[in-house]
Amino acid sequence: MTARFWFLLLCLIGATSLAWGQDGGIGVPSIQIGVGGATGREQLSTSLQILALLTVLSVAPAVLILTTAFTRIVIVLSLVRTALGTATIPPNQVLVGLSLFLTFYVMGPTYEEVNKVAIQPYLAKKDPISFDEALSRAQEPVKKFMLKNTYESDLQLFLDLRGQKPANRGELDILSLVPAFVISELKTAFIVGFYIFLPFVILDLIVASVLMGMGMMMMPPVVVSLPAKILVFVLADGWAVVVRTLLSGYG
Repeated sequence: MTARFWFLLLCLIGATSLAWGQDGGIGVPSIQIGVGGATGREQLSTSLQILALLTVLSVAPAVLILTTAFTRIVIVLSLVRTALGTATIPPNQVLVGLSLFLTFYVMGPTYEEVNKVAIQPYLAKKDPISFDEALSRAQEPVKKFMLKNTYESDLQLFLDLRGQKPANRGELDILSLVPAFVISELKTAFIVGFYIFLPFVILDLIVASVLMGMGMMMMPPVVVSLPAKILVFVLADGWAVVVRTLLSGYG
């Protein structure tokens, strides 16, 4: 069930990106939903596949968060906002939207490979590959991406907990790889966030020291440091630097 879940989700994303990216688009099959009894084994199988696809759509946001670059990107952007001291600026909608588009940018080559080696051969009208073969091909690019961005110690942790000793990386189980990938992304995001916080903390200390030296102890330092931090961040082209750092981290 886990393997079918993955492949159906990748089919959905790959087919959607292909429809947007090609000139003239692709033909989208029509779906008719009705209530009635199945008249044969084939019809029952189709109904179950449609039900599985609707289930995938309901949990697709969680899969997008946990198996792509979204986790690291949205955490780093949120830490930038916290370091600046602006609680609600930029708003959550802007941060999440930017994180989604950056995620699509990072995951583009991976899903293009999935579409090329698995989805299109499976949907081909002439000599299509079997479902099992398409499933096997579709998992490889996604696993390759996650393995490339997973710390060896985090991966070994989950392998030891499950008592697994795969002969090679190609035999890794998705159930062990996904949580290891998420932990690695969280660790990397907080490391980047630490380096982002350093200059802003130093600026806060300088402003507080200047105010104390001037005897303005009753004036909150944040009143002066906030405009100063925004000015320094803008002059350093901070958003471009942060985005460039995030994207370069994925090669």
